[in-house]
Amino acid sequence: MLPSEADLQLLFARLNNEHFNGAAPDCRIAYNERFSNSAGRITYGRRPLLIELSPKHFRKYPEALEETLLHEMVHAWCYDRFRDTGHGLRFRRKMRECGLGSIYHELGHVRPHRESGKRYILRCESCAFEVLRRRAPRKPTSCPRCNHRHFDARFLLSIYEIVALRPAEKAGARVSATAASAAPPRH
Repeated sequence: MLPSEADLQLLFARLNNEHFNGAAPDCRIAYNERFSNSAGRITYGRRPLLIELSPKHFRKYPEALEETLLHEMVHAWCYDRFRDTGHGLRFRRKMRECGLGSIYHELGHVRPHRESGKRYILRCESCAFEVLRRRAPRKPTSCPRCNHRHFDARFLLSIYEIVALRPAEKAGARVSATAASAAPPRH
């Protein structure tokens, strides 16, 4: 059973004292059932900042909850002190200070709460990062995992339009690649 959102606030306070000497900014912690390929996210711009966590992921991997919350708290701390929102040098340095090794941890994917209306897959051919979008990007977009700053033409995301969704022919069979390969990738 997952901790309540009130218990998450207590966990936040404990982690704030242990790793930030109480200097992490106030954040509201909430669960978001819609997350299916992200374990957590922070939303900047209003006070308190909002950290959302995927209960679907943590029902399957409860041991990753504290590490994910701490990861998002590092984002909050970097934003509060430096207005830095990425996974740059300051972020990675603070992650190491907190005892976290990687900026990513694989928690797999969980079934979405409802079927998505998104029609495009943006995929990095180097690291296999994927993201769904309703619309195709208007300009070239680079991989957020492979580039560590802003746009980087060396790490362009391939764009695939989803044109069909159909079940596999039999159990254990691979799903047809027609959904993603109807057109060659655009960059």
